[in-house]
Amino acid sequence: MRGNLGASALIVVGSLALASNLGLFDVDLGQLLRTWWPVLLILLGVGMFLAPGTDEPRKRPEKR
Repeated sequence: MRGNLGASALIVVGSLALASNLGLFDVDLGQLLRTWWPVLLILLGVGMFLAPGTDEPRKRPEKR
């Protein structure tokens, strides 16, 4: 899930930037980011929460 969330976010942000540069719609990406930056943190947290992980503790290297 972690890789998919990051890839999806990059695709969305890139698509919005390209559409804005092509003049398809008029949006101030800087203002949008200044207003909605907490949503990025929330999405990052949800992505980390849903990412598959292991419940097993790490194996310690054996001392020789």
